Amino acid sequence: MPTARINGITLGFDDYGTGPPVVMVTGTGAPGRIWRTHQVPALTAAGHRVITVDNRGMPPSDPCPEGFTLADMAADTAGLIEHLGLAPCRVVGFSLGASIVQELLLARPELVRQAVLMAPTGRADGLISAMTAAELDLCDSGVKLPPRYAAYVNALQNLSPRTLNDEATLRDWLDVFEMTAVDMSAFRGQLELQTTGDRLGAYAHISCPCLVIGFGDDLVIRPHLSREVAAAIPGGAYVEIPGCGHYGYLEKPDTVNAAVLDFFTAAPA
Repeated sequence: MPTARINGITLGFDDYGTGPPVVMVTGTGAPGRIWRTHQVPALTAAGHRVITVDNRGMPPSDPCPEGFTLADMAADTAGLIEHLGLAPCRVVGFSLGASIVQELLLARPELVRQAVLMAPTGRADGLISAMTAAELDLCDSGVKLPPRYAAYVNALQNLSPRTLNDEATLRDWLDVFEMTAVDMSAFRGQLELQTTGDRLGAYAHISCPCLVIGFGDDLVIRPHLSREVAAAIPGGAYVEIPGCGHYGYLEKPDTVNAAVLDFFTAAPA
């Protein structure tokens, strides 16, 4: 995996294909390779170059135990775009990654041609605040969840009822979650950013064309929070995909990929 020295830290990334570039920024505790199963093949087949990022706090990027902010992470993405000579490019963010992209659009609008925000939020409501506080308490307790228990919690939190009620599909998901279980303390710095204050008012200054994608059964970023983001961005478009939870881009990848590619081709560079 290539790395680059950006903003005084080592940032990991992967680079696939050729063509107009798309930078993909993932969510809390997830490596950039999470995009590799579904989104990278679809975008490269459509003629795009895809760059996936390992955000600071996730190996092989630096852990930055001293702490960091959303502005730092947005600056990392901006620095990588400049390092690779991609600007202006398309950028896709999911969950925390969407928050990073939203701050990028405010701080460095000249770097981005179009943006897709999957499961974004512009404020931490009571449930997000409670979830984050509980996860931070778990990190600080030193308790290590057994992988099988972590997999069960992950499934309930991030998958749709449609998937949870499909026995064979659920077994596959639980196996994946169990094999890839990661100690939350490894990405504690990212968890702290889930309760950033209300940014909806600032989004009135975003000028980049944006597509917001909400997931109908999302229990983490409930769809009304994503609709708020779309409404706050001038000209922001909103699509809600039913029958999928927080991991909608993995549960319904064909539908999500089609929405992304339709948006890209509707306003070609």
